[in-house]
Amino acid sequence: MSSTTTARTTTARTAADVTGAHTDEAASLIADARTRIDALDDRIIGLVQERMAVSTVIQEARMTSGGRRVNLSREMEILGQYRDALGRPGTSLAMTLLELCRGRV
Repeated sequence: MSSTTTARTTTARTAADVTGAHTDEAASLIADARTRIDALDDRIIGLVQERMAVSTVIQEARMTSGGRRVNLSREMEILGQYRDALGRPGTSLAMTLLELCRGRV
């Protein structure tokens, strides 16, 4: 096989190859669902950034009034909320969000 043929074979991937599906119908469904997931991820990232900004406002107000930057009882409420809604992985997700929203020390 020549290098030109090899290059064409490498770049000529079908939708089924890209998605891992075994039929064109399934590949189309997967491609559409991935587009929806990408849009959802964009929205989630935007919401996390918004949450970070709101958290900064809260932290600054708390510290300006003489309080601590972090309110551990509030964080425990949030952890419980995520755990109740999403199960054990929800706790990990909440911990990541809280870490992102605590800002830099």
